Amino acid sequence: MSEQIFILFLLWSLRVADTTTGSWRQCADLPPLDLLSFVLERDTSKLVSGVHVEQSDGVRGVHFLSPDAFMSFPSSQLLVNCDLFPKQFSIVSTFKVNHIAPKRNEYIFSLLEPKHGEKNAAQDMEDTLKKDKKMNLSGEEQQMKKKPNRKHEEPGRVILGLKLSQSGLHFFFKGRQEAVERGMFRGISLDDNQWHTLILVVQHHHVRLTVDCKSPLEIVPARPFPSDLNIQGSRVHVGSRGRWKGLFSGLLRQLVLVPNVDTAYQMCPSSDPQLAALSVPPLLLDLPVGTQQDDRRTTSSESMQQVSVGLESSCSELLQGQLWFDPLKRGLYLCNGSSWITVLEDHKRLDYVLEHQVLSTSSETHDVEVFQIPGVGLMAAMAHRSSASGSAVYLWTHSGFQLYQNISTYGALAWRHFRMGKRMFLVVSNSGAGTDKQLNKESEMDFSVIYKWSNRRKRFVQFQMLQTYCARDWEAFSIGQHTYLAVANHRQGNNNHTINSVIYRWSRSTKSFEVHQLLLTSGAYDWEFFTVGPYHFLVVANAFDGVTTSVDSVIYVWMDGRFHVFQTIKTFCATDWEMFQIGSRVFLVVANGHRLDGNGPSQYTINSTVYELDMSGRMFVRFQDIVTHSAVDWEFFSLGEEYFLVVANSYSGESYSLNSILYRWQGYEGFVPIHWLPTIGCSDWEFFSSKGESYLIYSSAKAPLTKIFKLKTY
Repeated sequence: MSEQIFILFLLWSLRVADTTTGSWRQCADLPPLDLLSFVLERDTSKLVSGVHVEQSDGVRGVHFLSPDAFMSFPSSQLLVNCDLFPKQFSIVSTFKVNHIAPKRNEYIFSLLEPKHGEKNAAQDMEDTLKKDKKMNLSGEEQQMKKKPNRKHEEPGRVILGLKLSQSGLHFFFKGRQEAVERGMFRGISLDDNQWHTLILVVQHHHVRLTVDCKSPLEIVPARPFPSDLNIQGSRVHVGSRGRWKGLFSGLLRQLVLVPNVDTAYQMCPSSDPQLAALSVPPLLLDLPVGTQQDDRRTTSSESMQQVSVGLESSCSELLQGQLWFDPLKRGLYLCNGSSWITVLEDHKRLDYVLEHQVLSTSSETHDVEVFQIPGVGLMAAMAHRSSASGSAVYLWTHSGFQLYQNISTYGALAWRHFRMGKRMFLVVSNSGAGTDKQLNKESEMDFSVIYKWSNRRKRFVQFQMLQTYCARDWEAFSIGQHTYLAVANHRQGNNNHTINSVIYRWSRSTKSFEVHQLLLTSGAYDWEFFTVGPYHFLVVANAFDGVTTSVDSVIYVWMDGRFHVFQTIKTFCATDWEMFQIGSRVFLVVANGHRLDGNGPSQYTINSTVYELDMSGRMFVRFQDIVTHSAVDWEFFSLGEEYFLVVANSYSGESYSLNSILYRWQGYEGFVPIHWLPTIGCSDWEFFSSKGESYLIYSSAKAPLTKIFKLKTY
């Protein structure tokens, strides 16, 4: 590309750079969403109102008494951080229906948009139920005969739904121009008083239905399922459409939404196809002994062997003795009345990742930087929280990392290693007061320090101090013959987050780093530099503007000796960017920490996102969403011809002890989870190799320890 064409491309890019304008977050890479468990297990000590559990043919299901508000919930509670419904998905449902009256429709589930300017569906239902009670109607028959108020009959228009009638199964969704598109599977008998498991798979132009693992039926809707189905403010209703008319009359045992996966291949064939299970609520699996006559469940021992398969649920006294199998962890667990006890685990996964070393540190560690010093060996600099003990540099030996040097730091948050020619350097991000405490108190600044490796002393020695403001990260890079350092200034004082971060350039005349460019940032957390062809980019992770974590992170491009805005991307407390390439494809992945707007509660379980560089569109576009738990770091690495990402999950909203997850590149499927690593307040991951062996090291911001895992590559 000529220089003139590139300049024109940049001018065009600056006009369309903001990917958040007119764009929506697409649901992707979500786990199976158990809708029935979600509403039944809000309080495991009792059954929610509006339903009761019945048993038929030795199998339990839920019978709906009313379209109760407890059987609905905002879609945002499960489809976290999503504006659009998944483009492809499966719906798994197990139910039993005795008879459906002519001209009657019964809704298995529905997704309704809110009515503008009126009460939402939950409020409408609650008002309706209050009026029912005032009228002193008794019994289900009288309630069903009651004529609903017209005002409450339409809680909202249909976005998506699944319903039964005498003529068959209906699948419908909102298409273009607000029109409702419908598809019907005819010629199937589902109201025959038998249990049936349905797997509905929606893939743009095709909708396929598998009943009891038999040969699938397929229909082609008049219009394809939309890729931009907006679900903002929508509400999920289980067993109804949010009103009395259309209430599901049968027993419902299973209702699972699986984004982006054809579940039929996972569930079929099955030894019990009419009750094929993906995720059944444990409440419906704990069967009483000796009450069934059907040969499906005949002995107490068979009853005791009932196993819940699928998503983890809370263990309570009601579920004591219940077995649960987690297909992802490949473990079998028993509920003792308060917690899940391990019965059997698949230890074959330990042949893949082995715990190699548990390193006790002098303090909690926010960051670890692994690097090589020629003639000395592999080293790791750890940013310790405690100013009293300072930070430490470790040297790799045959048994693992051993303490090599202590360095005085003040609330260290990150280290960055870089080199200029043959000279080796380390720069630390200090977030606490240095030696001149009075100066720091008045100016609200800190001093971060550059250290130089001394070949004579075999130690890092202080080289230069730089004024920073709660520095979160340093990034070192070279462009042409010049070396640059970028610091992420997080905040000035306790409240001012919108401040300048600084680009420094090495001056050959003064033999020091000098200010080259100021860039306005909002709670900056991380810098990532990368090069694509002849072009240089720098992306900042903006975390907070003082009010909300929903802020734009910015990608800059180098032109005429300075960085210019190339593209902005909406992020949510962005804490890290990681650039990587797979073949000729260029990706950026962001770690989103949490969502906070004003005085509302924080959401820690949200999507982090992988973006891919669209060469034709000259911008990064969303490639894959991955659910994370207050993610603070991504690390990309490769082994042979395989590619991996590992995320640092730090907090779930309730606990710092949770799994960080290792993902493997699967081509068309993107990154899929393959290994779960138990961590405590995980703050950073680094990949390194030594003598032909590969390792992962993680630091903990909540415990004085660091762990090293060895990767088995055979």
